[in-house]
Amino acid sequence: MRIIALAAAALLSSATLAAAAPASVSVTVGPELQKKAVEKYGVRDVDRLAAELRKDVERELARTGAYDGARIELTLVDAQPNRPTFKQLSDKPGLSYQSFGIGGAKIEGQAIAPGGAVTPLKYSYYETDIRQTRAYSTWSDAEWTMDRFANRLGSGKALASR
Repeated sequence: MRIIALAAAALLSSATLAAAAPASVSVTVGPELQKKAVEKYGVRDVDRLAAELRKDVERELARTGAYDGARIELTLVDAQPNRPTFKQLSDKPGLSYQSFGIGGAKIEGQAIAPGGAVTPLKYSYYETDIRQTRAYSTWSDAEWTMDRFANRLGSGKALASR
């Protein structure tokens, strides 16, 4: 009898999991950041950031099941590197990768539920104190911002700007 009950419970939980489709995530680069990418940062760097944002959000939403069945449409509005990008180093030969500063990112978008309800999403963080910066890599603060956004979104929180 117990085996039948366990089999029925497993069947019900697998049916529930199959019914809940993971959220689809799309990320675009905002026009001002795209312009900065071409002129200042390098398109490759900014495109990699957008891909990382999408991957981070997909990972967290799949892990927690938040926003199942929803469409998450995000725009990477702005990003500021902590260290010079490859393009910046190429454009200014005297610039050193040892240089660092404050960085961060701004993300906007919306979550569209299967029923059509739209929830606006907005999150930004820019370090204000150079002593607290996470300048381990070129985009440390921007990556930290995207990770934090993904984690909070995965918790099911509708985000407002900090």
